[in-house]
Amino acid sequence: MALDNTGFSTCPESLSVPVPEKGEEQVEEAQKDAPPPTAQNTSEELGNMVTTETAPPPKSTTNNNMSFQDKLAAREAQANQPRKKVQGTGQERGRFGWARSKRKRQRYVEKNGRCNVQHGNMRKTYRYLTDIFTTLVDLNWRCSLFVFVMAYAVTWLFFGAIWYLIAYCRGDLDHLEDKTWTPCVNNVNGFVSAFLFSIETETTIGYGHRVITDQCPVGTMLLLLQAILGSMVNAFMVGCMFVKISQPNKRAETLVFSRNAVISLRDDKLCLMFRVGDLRSSHIVGANMRAKLIKSKQTQEGEFIPLDQTDISVGFETGDDRLFLVSPLVISHEIDNRSPFWDMSQSQLEKEDFEVVVILEGMVEATGMTCQARSSYLAEELLWGHRFSPMMSLAEGFFDVDYGAFHHTFEVNTPSCSAREMELAAARLDAHLYWSISSRLDEEKWEGPNLTEQTGKTSDLESVREGDGPTFIVGGVTNTQDQSVVGEQNGSVTTDQSESEA
Repeated sequence: MALDNTGFSTCPESLSVPVPEKGEEQVEEAQKDAPPPTAQNTSEELGNMVTTETAPPPKSTTNNNMSFQDKLAAREAQANQPRKKVQGTGQERGRFGWARSKRKRQRYVEKNGRCNVQHGNMRKTYRYLTDIFTTLVDLNWRCSLFVFVMAYAVTWLFFGAIWYLIAYCRGDLDHLEDKTWTPCVNNVNGFVSAFLFSIETETTIGYGHRVITDQCPVGTMLLLLQAILGSMVNAFMVGCMFVKISQPNKRAETLVFSRNAVISLRDDKLCLMFRVGDLRSSHIVGANMRAKLIKSKQTQEGEFIPLDQTDISVGFETGDDRLFLVSPLVISHEIDNRSPFWDMSQSQLEKEDFEVVVILEGMVEATGMTCQARSSYLAEELLWGHRFSPMMSLAEGFFDVDYGAFHHTFEVNTPSCSAREMELAAARLDAHLYWSISSRLDEEKWEGPNLTEQTGKTSDLESVREGDGPTFIVGGVTNTQDQSVVGEQNGSVTTDQSESEA
C-alpha cells in the first residue's frame, strides 16, 4: 500500500517509504528474474513458527480413452494414496490458539461386528454358574482348552487317590510279595499304578494287567461310580467342544459389508444405501436384513437417553428385507417422513454424531445353525451424492462378479437439501403447474366461439329469470338452487340480476 506523505504535516518514521539504495535495487531485480519458489504459508502464533508447504497443482490428464476397469483401478489407487495433513490451516483452534484435533467417535459396533460394550460391577456372578454349559461355550479357546484338560486330569487324580487309599487301608501295599493275599486290585503297588488304573477305568481302555477282584465290595462300588461319572464328564466336555467348534461365528467372516454407505437419488427418492455380499458358494438360507440408528437424544421432559436405538426400514413392509443372497446386493432405505433422516441435509450430516448398525441374519446351509453378521457406519462414513459401481458382468454361460469393485463408489448429481425440502419443492412445483394449466383452459374457454352462444342464450332467458334472483350460466345449463356448488366445480362466472340486465 502506497502512502502519500502530503496528507501528514509530519510523517512518522514508521510510515515513511524507504528509499532503496543501488545495491538493494540490484538484489530486487535478481529476485524478480529468479523462478518463483515453492509456495509456503508461514504463520507465527504464541512464539511457535508453523510453515506449511503447498504442493503445485497436479496436471490434469484426460481419461476419455480409458476403459471402465482402468478407471476403477485408477480411482482405487487414488483413494488408497495417503493424504498430506496441512498444519495450521484446516484445524480447529482452542482458547489459547493451539491446534485442536477432532475427537474420534467411539463406535458402538466395530466394523468386524464386535460389540464395543463391557459389563462391570456385576455382583451376582453366581448366575453364570447356573448356566455352566453356556458359560463354558462363551469362553475363549485358551480357557476352554484349559477347562477341558483340567476336567479329565482332576477326575483321574481324584479316583486314583481313592484307589490308592483303598489299597493302603486294606493292607494291599504290605502284602505285595505274598502270593496267598488277594488284593482289591491286582498289580497296584503305589500311587502311580493306582492313577493308571483310574485312567484305564474311566476311559475303558482295559489293558488287562490291573484287574479288580471279587474280594473287595468297596472297590466294586467305586468302579461303578467312576464309570458313571466318567461318562457324564465325557458327554459334558465333548458336547461343549463340539458346540464351540461348530459355532457359526466364523461363517460371518465371509459375509462382507461395504466400507461406506451412500446417499443418492433412486427413482426420484433420496435413499440411504449400502452393499452386502457373501464370499462362499454355500448360501445363507432365509437371509434377513435389519438396520438400527444409534444416537443419543433428549426427550421433551428433559430425560437424556444415551445410545437410543431407532429402527431404519429396509423394506419390511414390502418384503425387500428378505434377501436371496447369491450375488452382492445393494440394500436401500428410502428416506421418507417416517425415516430418521427426513430433515437431514448434506451440511447437517457433516455435523451429526450418530451410528448406523446393520445386521444380517440367516441360516447356514451346511450346518443349519443361525448366523448373524454385523457392521456399522459412522456419520463421516456416509457419502452424500455417491453411488456404488457395478460389479456384475455377463460372461459365457454364467454371471461374473468382480469383488474388486465391491467398495467402489462414484459421484452423481444429488441435491444437497433434505428429503423434506425436496418434497416441499416438488409440491410447490405441482401446485404451480396445476393452477397454470387450469388458468390456460379457462382463457381458451372464454376466448372461443362459445362466448357468443352463451351471450345469446342469456338474452333469451332474461324473461324467465325475472324475480328469481341471480343465476349461474354454465355452458347453457342454468341452476338457481345450487349456485355456489356449480360455480365452484365448473369455474363459471356469477352475475347478479342488475349486471345481466345491463
